Amino acid sequence: MTEVSVVFVTVGKEAEAVEIAQTLVREQWVACVNIISGVRSIYRWKGEVCDDQEWLLIMKTRTSLIASLRDRIRELHSYEVPEIIAFPIDQGLPEYLNWVLENTAR
Repeated sequence: MTEVSVVFVTVGKEAEAVEIAQTLVREQWVACVNIISGVRSIYRWKGEVCDDQEWLLIMKTRTSLIASLRDRIRELHSYEVPEIIAFPIDQGLPEYLNWVLENTAR
């Protein structure tokens, strides 16, 4: 298992994206969050097809924190079932990956 992972989370409001990002960085759950605006999400929810604007949060963290991070995101997130998906980072600049580890020491 790799030590660093990237986590994707979508939210429906920019202010919520910023609040979640700042909280998780401040609390050292994640080293960095990129917020991408203008994401258009088309999905099925409760039997209906929805078409909404969302903000995508791309987070970098320790793989070992994923389960607890998922719980923390659920506490902060307004969605009933938020998108929280994670992928291990197999390769990357070693100095960057070390920086992620240094900034997620809980």
